[in-house]
Amino acid sequence: MDYKNLAEHLVSKCLKKGADAAEVYIETGRELSIEVRNGEVETVQETSSHGAGIRVFVKGKMAFSNCNDFSDSALENAVKSAVKFAQNTTPDENNVLPNEKGVTEVEGLYDPEIAKIPMEKKIELAKEVEKLAMKDSRITKSAGSGFFEGEGEIFLANSNGLSKNYKSSGCYLGVSVVAEKGEQKSSGGEYCSRRFFSDLKSVEEIAKKAAKEAYSMLDPRKVKTQKATIILDPDVAYSILGGILGAVNGERVLQGASFLAKSLDQKIASELLTIIDDGTRAKGMSSKPFDGEGVPTQKRVIVDKGVLKGFMYNTIVAKRAGVKSTGNASRGGFKSLPGIGCHNFYIEAGKDTREQIIRSTKNGLLLKGVTGYGINSVNGNFSGGANGFWIKNGRIAFPVKGLTIAGTAEEMLNGIDMVGNDLDLTRSFTAPTIRIREMQVGGE
Repeated sequence: MDYKNLAEHLVSKCLKKGADAAEVYIETGRELSIEVRNGEVETVQETSSHGAGIRVFVKGKMAFSNCNDFSDSALENAVKSAVKFAQNTTPDENNVLPNEKGVTEVEGLYDPEIAKIPMEKKIELAKEVEKLAMKDSRITKSAGSGFFEGEGEIFLANSNGLSKNYKSSGCYLGVSVVAEKGEQKSSGGEYCSRRFFSDLKSVEEIAKKAAKEAYSMLDPRKVKTQKATIILDPDVAYSILGGILGAVNGERVLQGASFLAKSLDQKIASELLTIIDDGTRAKGMSSKPFDGEGVPTQKRVIVDKGVLKGFMYNTIVAKRAGVKSTGNASRGGFKSLPGIGCHNFYIEAGKDTREQIIRSTKNGLLLKGVTGYGINSVNGNFSGGANGFWIKNGRIAFPVKGLTIAGTAEEMLNGIDMVGNDLDLTRSFTAPTIRIREMQVGGE
């Protein structure tokens, strides 16, 4: 089927049925999921799908419908429904569609070889990574391993003359295991996601990391409540990034539901902190040539050496704010309207090695796991359960569990005094090792 032509045809049909403006978002895809436990294949599931999301505007009123049946009658009904629904919504002068006809050239989004690799090889990878992780005598149980792949194409057309499409692919390999000692149980896991199958980490590397994550947390000790240095492992980057991402969402800023709403062009953090959103990075897991409504993606500095430089917008929220879209319209698929989201969102690497950061810490916590929301994007408060490793005199001394850490975004962001050079840009939401001078740690 010529999906590009179909998207353009459906836009025309919407206009003929009474819409003043229309957008059609078509998604096609194939997914394969393999799950293994204790050397046995538990599930192999392969699915193909397609669907269309239809957004229309009638006298400033917006409505949306979707359809995964591409028969003429089903698509006709979806168009009629969207136009009919628009009669019952509230008009908004900001309900507009983008007109940027260009795209950003992004390399390495699609690997045609993934689909050609035999199923047996993919199953064997999932079995092998579990087998290797279980070889360590401290590992007693498997929580399962798996391989996943997906590929698809996006087609987007609107009544402003946009007609764009791109292909993408991705694959994943991971394992989770349990270490036991007496009555103690500790779980750990590791995974690897890549655009290209040939770029996946080796099964040996994934298995070794998963096993270490599990057994290294055995025999935890307790520490007393105190103020201490906190070192954030890259695995808990979301505890800082998640709150900042929510706080730079343009819609939340307009609603006054962001602790950064009045901080544009002001210093909000240590000069060691630079945060970037990049939709253009080659082979980036969240890279794409245009966002969820057709605006070209870009690389943007959100925080520049501690100074907040910008918020994120889709087209409608940008018009409401009196600015241009930043190419951050996010889409959960053809069944959803555009929201606001990031692409490859990360804290820029610093100059210190992880070892230097640990060696220069006299007393503190190397944070490996956090429960709770991290930084609250509305009020900037931070609290949550914590586990990791206690550091004494520049060395990892022992594992700790059951702690709490608390503070505010202002204290945390301005308290950053070391940033590691160990940034892993193969992840789309990531940071290097980061040290915060002091936070409140709740223990016994």
